[in-house]
Amino acid sequence: MKNLTVLVLSLFILSCNQKKETKDSEQSKEEETNVSIYPDKLIKVFKSHGGLQKWKEKRTLSFDIDKPENPETHIVDLFSRKDKIETRNYTMGFDGGQVWLLDGKESYKGDPVFYHNLMFYFYAMPFVLADKGIVYGETENLSFEGREYPGISISYSQGIGTSYKDEYFIHYNPDTYQMEWLGYTVTYRTGEKSDNIKWIRYNDWLRVDGVELPKSITWYKYEGKNIKEAVNTVSFENVSLSVDKMPVHFYEKPEMAKVIEGKVQM
Repeated sequence: MKNLTVLVLSLFILSCNQKKETKDSEQSKEEETNVSIYPDKLIKVFKSHGGLQKWKEKRTLSFDIDKPENPETHIVDLFSRKDKIETRNYTMGFDGGQVWLLDGKESYKGDPVFYHNLMFYFYAMPFVLADKGIVYGETENLSFEGREYPGISISYSQGIGTSYKDEYFIHYNPDTYQMEWLGYTVTYRTGEKSDNIKWIRYNDWLRVDGVELPKSITWYKYEGKNIKEAVNTVSFENVSLSVDKMPVHFYEKPEMAKVIEGKVQM
């Protein structure tokens, strides 16, 4: 009788735990799909690119940047934002707590803390604009070749990311709500706000597993919001989105890699 009582009690506790886990999972799912926290126009932009929920279902993103001198493969965990960049000459990554660089020939001359996820943020537009800590606002239309592009301003709460004083301006097609332009400022090295807005055009898209992502992006010369000629295009190849995560050790710092000091963006 005593054993039967223990068995019944154990089954009851197990059932309660399972119900709690299911409830927590459902609540987490509900939070993920709650788009009411975003401006209506941004929700329409997300929808035109496949929908925010479709993006949130994915776990791993990878893409190549075909630099002639040293092609790069970028791999990112979309949940934890751990990342790795693999090249012929060096490898860098973020393991969730620190940025590391494996570069035996000391060929990399940039700043890994700044670069390790820079191209990911440019590439994963507009979906990264759903990250936590973002403050949305109004901005003037952007004019280009006789057409007006409405926009949304994006800033960050204090302490968010590498340089929370950065600002972004997303401009979209008023008919289709497809993202067309990104304006951004850079404050990482100075720590001071900047009014120098750089401009990237997003008009070349690729459908990847139900989500629309850039096939290429192009930087333009500018004077304020006066957009001039194109100056540089970066193309993305071998794009992959997966619901599977990489092995647990994939983003870990290799034994011979160096830890790079600095505040990292998550």
